[in-house]
Amino acid sequence: MPKLGALEIILILVIILIVFGVGKLPQVGGAIGKSIREFHKARDGEDEKGKDVAKSTEKETKETKSS
Repeated sequence: MPKLGALEIILILVIILIVFGVGKLPQVGGAIGKSIREFHKARDGEDEKGKDVAKSTEKETKETKSS
């Protein structure tokens, strides 16, 4: 994978600015940030469904061990 230098990064940012415009740039940045956070949570297994399942499984395990 080729390394990106400062000139390439500036060129990419200018193209993004032209395509989306100044008004939409904060919305695009927020959407990208939210997507990345959700990806990391899903990758680490920290979604809400996973927490509920983990809690119920842990509770059942403790009940089984105490019996």
